[in-house]
Amino acid sequence: MIRHKHSAAARIAGKAGAPLLAAVTITALAGCSTLTGVVSPADVREAAKQDGRRIQPVDCRTAKCVALTFDGGPSEPTPKLLDILKREKVRATFFLQGKGHTDTYPDTVRRMADEGHEIANHTWSHENLTELTPDGIRDEIAPVQEDVKKITGHAPTLMRPPGGATDDHISGVLKKLGLSQILWSVTAKDYRTTDTALIKQRVLDRTERDGIILLHERYQGTIPAVPGIITELRHRGYTFVTVPQLMAPARPEPGTVYRP
Repeated sequence: MIRHKHSAAARIAGKAGAPLLAAVTITALAGCSTLTGVVSPADVREAAKQDGRRIQPVDCRTAKCVALTFDGGPSEPTPKLLDILKREKVRATFFLQGKGHTDTYPDTVRRMADEGHEIANHTWSHENLTELTPDGIRDEIAPVQEDVKKITGHAPTLMRPPGGATDDHISGVLKKLGLSQILWSVTAKDYRTTDTALIKQRVLDRTERDGIILLHERYQGTIPAVPGIITELRHRGYTFVTVPQLMAPARPEPGTVYRP
């Protein structure tokens, strides 16, 4: 079993046309689970065909980009977060949970899509996927895919494994389901604190170019921290983008794990 830690980023010094996948292998210290082919959004972006075309609306080959992502929604406070993002003209990536979330707040999911946010899968009930059979993994993924497609007309192409726990076995199942895995580089551990100032500072201290920030809007201290995070990172020259925009002109490949 592989559990993601923000301090263990796997960077690939890729070259255009180089075989980026299989460039890195991570082996669990205990057990025999492995996770291969981990690549960073920046590296696949730079390795993509360079044709001189500017990517719209943001070209992260030249802009100083960062992706703001939220896990485990939608929930009751999510509309407050959407109000902030709309006011600040920030598009985020939402990794949605199913049970008690997509099946309970469909109007919020629809609003996310209507306002230009990227919608992704965070499983039905937040099970550790490394402990499940292939059928069990599919049972965690499929209902969220169906809910989102029913609500928005489009099924997600991205997912985030609960706790970042993943391996090659999971990647193989997700490849057949047409999904890429997206990990992260910055976490405020907002599930352990209600201290808004601490959440904000943790994000600001750890954010670097081409990073992916992980937050959870359901926790009390998180949404109040978001305006300050946006303001300060913009002051530092960052542009907020969705995860697919961070990779463009490359596109996420099913079965691949992406981590800054």
